Amino acid sequence: MTTVSQSPAQPAFPNLVGGLIRRIAFGAYALATYWERRAAIKTLSELDDRQLRDIGLARCHIERAVFGGTANPEMGRLPAEPRPDISRANGIL
Repeated sequence: MTTVSQSPAQPAFPNLVGGLIRRIAFGAYALATYWERRAAIKTLSELDDRQLRDIGLARCHIERAVFGGTANPEMGRLPAEPRPDISRANGIL
């Protein structure tokens, strides 16, 4: 003979409290993340164009970089200029 046992039904009240606490925590985390990103944008905006170029950013890409976009890796590099031929300049050839 098999016996079926059931646990007493749990009240819905603790579930509502847990959900409310999770929503409050999520909202607080989202607000803190927003403030942190706005502070980063403000700090980067205070840099001049040369400093931004040194870290690989253009002024128009600050927000995209802060919010997780990718920056242009070629931005901070000097333009490639053709090297002068030293042997011809010294009259060797």
